[in-house]
Amino acid sequence: MLAGCSAIRLGYANGDTVMYWWLNGYIDFTDDQKPWIKADIDQLMGWHRKTQLNDYAQWLTQVQQRIQQRVTPEEVMGDYAATRKRVMLVVDKALPELSKLAMDLKPEQIARLEKKFAANNDAYRKEYLKGDLEDRQLHRFKKVMKQAKYWFGDFDAQQEAQIRAASDARPLDNELWAAERQLRQQELLRILKKIQAEQPSQEAVSAMLRQYVERSFENFSYAENKEFFDNTRTSASNMLAVMANVATPEQRAHAAKRLQGWIDDCHTLAAR
Repeated sequence: MLAGCSAIRLGYANGDTVMYWWLNGYIDFTDDQKPWIKADIDQLMGWHRKTQLNDYAQWLTQVQQRIQQRVTPEEVMGDYAATRKRVMLVVDKALPELSKLAMDLKPEQIARLEKKFAANNDAYRKEYLKGDLEDRQLHRFKKVMKQAKYWFGDFDAQQEAQIRAASDARPLDNELWAAERQLRQQELLRILKKIQAEQPSQEAVSAMLRQYVERSFENFSYAENKEFFDNTRTSASNMLAVMANVATPEQRAHAAKRLQGWIDDCHTLAAR
């Protein structure tokens, strides 16, 4: 999505195909499943285009106006909450179809999902569990700057130093994040195997899946790692505020133009 406005339009316009391809890569649909899964995805995309995109445009307009002034970490946290709210709207809309899919999965499809998770975890370890603390800090900072430059354009050395300090102030424990990933994956696999074995009602399946998504937002190991996750969100919000506040008027105008592209895309796609 961050490749540019035209890429957003292209990706969303083909969202049904992309979503099907992504899910199929994890599950490998049977011939019987393919027609109704494609129909369900098409219906979800149609609902999303008609009911959600104009709301996104209004929200992005508010962000666009806000970044022209000093941004506070509390405002960033508010944007996170707004994002979560919008994600849950989509989840709730899709729950009947997701429940139907979960109830129709075959043992070999759940096994394929488990293997896919294992492959993803190997890739994560290769990228994030290598090097010493300085290497990991630098790797994380480079990812931050890639996003920062997309939105604001190039930063000078002094600006980058301030963003680097805010980036390094965030807690860093990639081993904990790796364990959190695995907990999230194992919980989903546990739910799917329970559904397969017990064949509960669709209402019960929907409740299990919704609770799973909500727990994913809160982090599965939050109870025992509360301080880490709380500090992570607080310091990440502070970092994003620093990024916006060190920007020059020209850089803020660059960000406003980027956001306008997204806003225009939302209106254009909603009208189709």
